[in-house]
Amino acid sequence: MNGNSSAIAPSRPPLSIQGPTTTHGLAWGLLGVVAFSFTLPFTRIAVGGDSGSGLDPIVIGCGRAVIAAALAAVVLLVRRVPVPSPGQWLRLVPVSVGVVAGFPILTSLAMRQTTAGHAAVVIGLLPAATAVVAVLLTHERPTPRFWLGATLGVIATVGFTVVAHGSLGGGGVSDVYLVAAVALGALGYAQGGRMSREIGSWQTICWTLILASPVMLAATTVALGTRPVHATPGQWGAFLYLAGISMFLGFFAWYRGLAIGPMTTVSQIQLVQPVLSVIWAVVLLGEQLTPALTVGGCVVIGCAAFTVRSRVRDRTTAPGPAFVDPPGCRPRC
Repeated sequence: MNGNSSAIAPSRPPLSIQGPTTTHGLAWGLLGVVAFSFTLPFTRIAVGGDSGSGLDPIVIGCGRAVIAAALAAVVLLVRRVPVPSPGQWLRLVPVSVGVVAGFPILTSLAMRQTTAGHAAVVIGLLPAATAVVAVLLTHERPTPRFWLGATLGVIATVGFTVVAHGSLGGGGVSDVYLVAAVALGALGYAQGGRMSREIGSWQTICWTLILASPVMLAATTVALGTRPVHATPGQWGAFLYLAGISMFLGFFAWYRGLAIGPMTTVSQIQLVQPVLSVIWAVVLLGEQLTPALTVGGCVVIGCAAFTVRSRVRDRTTAPGPAFVDPPGCRPRC
């Protein structure tokens, strides 16, 4: 693969078609969502809330990207992956701004002032936001059934989280952070899915981390120099998960799923993320699992299943071949 090579045929098919390929995309997407579902609980643990210990939100948001970039550099060197072309670097910028800088930093800032449950209400908008951005960036044209399912999914997700945590309270400036995080995250997910079709799934997140690393390293250094670190082993463990899984390995699966697509369909797998996050809160933080939560979780999963079974049309006259990684660049992780 050279700097100008493409992971798809010259016709650049916008979507895979409904069928076995879609099933594979959903499976990879679900694996990524499971990895991401620990992000909010572990971020809450890492920042420490009102406790006397905890990591600075900037250290969490930027520092985890620094560690992930170091891991990415090792993978790229071992696999001898060619450097992206100038045009590809430019197209990776929105991915970097969205998922490496914007989403992690903004959610970390929000978690200092709100609960994981309240954050899940707002983050529950991310699947629909990703679908909208994907429609704008690609040739996907979801059916009315898809949009109905996506809307019901948002309503069910918000309702589920309200049941789980009692109210929508806890807003304020934290909601500004979270809404901005959703917008940037949707951009990073959709553009990252497009780039995964061009240079490969795991290559996309690796080069994106490398692209952002100078700024992330500088911000982490400044943050460490202005505030002493007082963190428990558990908080450091949560931070390492955020760096190694949420910021790195989780994207291997997530971007591969989006690349296989259809992107709008695979993005709706995120509807189950709040359900999983509540389960992890029960297991890790001792929160109570009630019958109402169980029923609500089933409704959310049902909406996700309804949505992902919707066919997605494209605006081209003939579908192209399904996505495959570039020759010689298949992941071994």
